[in-house]
Amino acid sequence: MLSGRFSSLYVGEAWRRMRCRAALLRLRLFRHGSYAPDRLIVAPTDLRAIDPHVAEEILSGRFPLAGRLLETGGKSPFTFSLPSRSFALRLHSFGWLRHMRTKKSDLHSNVARAIVGSWLSIHGGRIEGIAWEIDVTAQRVIAWLSHSPVVLYNADRGFYRRFMRSLAFQIRFLRRMAQYAPPGEVRFRLRIALAMASIAMPARASVLRKAADALDLEFDSQILPDGGHISRNPRAGLELLLDLLPLRQTYVNLGHDLPQKLISGIDRMYPALRFFRHQDGDLALFNGATSTQANELVSLLRYDETAGEPFKAMPHSRYQRLSAGRTAVIADTGAPPPGRQSQTAHAGSLSFEMSSGRHRFIVNSGSPKFAARRYIQIARTTAAHTTVTLNDTSSSRFAPSEFVANVIVDGVQNVNVDRAVADDGRDVIKASHDGYLKMFGVLHERELTLNATGSILTGCDRLIMPEERKRDEPLRATARFHVHPSINLNRMDRESVLMTAPDGEAWLFSTPGNEALISDDVFFADASGVCGSDQIEISFSYPEKPEIRWFLSRRS
Repeated sequence: MLSGRFSSLYVGEAWRRMRCRAALLRLRLFRHGSYAPDRLIVAPTDLRAIDPHVAEEILSGRFPLAGRLLETGGKSPFTFSLPSRSFALRLHSFGWLRHMRTKKSDLHSNVARAIVGSWLSIHGGRIEGIAWEIDVTAQRVIAWLSHSPVVLYNADRGFYRRFMRSLAFQIRFLRRMAQYAPPGEVRFRLRIALAMASIAMPARASVLRKAADALDLEFDSQILPDGGHISRNPRAGLELLLDLLPLRQTYVNLGHDLPQKLISGIDRMYPALRFFRHQDGDLALFNGATSTQANELVSLLRYDETAGEPFKAMPHSRYQRLSAGRTAVIADTGAPPPGRQSQTAHAGSLSFEMSSGRHRFIVNSGSPKFAARRYIQIARTTAAHTTVTLNDTSSSRFAPSEFVANVIVDGVQNVNVDRAVADDGRDVIKASHDGYLKMFGVLHERELTLNATGSILTGCDRLIMPEERKRDEPLRATARFHVHPSINLNRMDRESVLMTAPDGEAWLFSTPGNEALISDDVFFADASGVCGSDQIEISFSYPEKPEIRWFLSRRS
């Protein structure tokens, strides 16, 4: 039987889709009545990294997108069966246009314009499929506005008018679909696209004001007081900032009044970005985060006017950070966000990551950038995180239907956190979650302690049964410590494993009285795609052994 929570989500999603279909029908019937401006005022900057190699590949009729390669022989890529959904999303969103700006040449513009022209012919008149998903359309509007100089360079009047008519209709589509957009990053990006369009194209003052007010509402509803995104995904803030910063600069350059929350919202997001940044410069892998290109993060941090030391805690996003010397530990001490906001959240409560020097040693498996849905779901399980799993069951459970986007419907509801500094300077975090309470009758408590020099991380994992509970059958527990693929492991004895980085820095993992096993693992968040790695496992049984202790100590 479906739970009440799941049933409510299911009915709500069915109603949203029905209303969305009705709105689309009206849009199709009256699409030719929209006004199209005759020019663009400005092309906002794109801060994302540019790769000349990708441009050369496209010029040669090869499209390297989403980890796949499509050979077109010079034909339009939109006439081919595309190799994956991820590839199709990247192709139709047109973010790849930025690579075509590596050289301002007739050839680059002609090829870019021909591909845009083929999209207009094949998909511009049919509001259906991946090409017209809300997020894809929002990304395409931002890309077409930002990279209009390369597309429209030496364009004839006929193409210019087709381009502007389509752009105007896509903006109208986004306005109509805004109330049906999924909550979270998708809706935020839609509002960014509409705000960008309102100042990049001729528009009435009322249009500018409405777009700015709607963007302010997204800051209020999605950016938490500590600067984190409501999804609890560290990468969400980075992706949004890559579009928000050019938007802010475009407002300033044109002399428009800025949305009230734009400057303060950006300033609030930067400290959160620094909080999640590891010693090697990459972001922590929690709740859907994947690898980050170093140059994108660096390009964002250049605009950081709030620079300072990372916070020790993010109380609204529910994360904790321990740092001393060259060592940083970031821990997830929160429950998944509610409802549809949890559609990318992971069952990783009380998981942590540890970095030292230029390397990440202990990580979570992360989320794959380009992979089949089943890999994305595996990456969301508790077993893919550096925490404790009971009876091979995740601490939070996912809806059994893709109809509601696999949102979290049961599991962790409450996470209690205490933090203190000992007399000798040790920083201590103690947290517990109730994700296993309903199913197995126990709480998982984890204690993390980092000494004052950052050379020893001490951990303790406990399973606690409330006094009113009773359990006869034993529970199988496994504490997993996922190791970054760049780190080499050597088993020293039954209780300890040496972890060595490429530059020779080494940490000893030890667990007195337990066996530390090395087993094969999968790292989902590698920049090149899903790859193999290793993990350290400690298996124990409750109530025979209610707690385990382990240590990470620097050796060189």
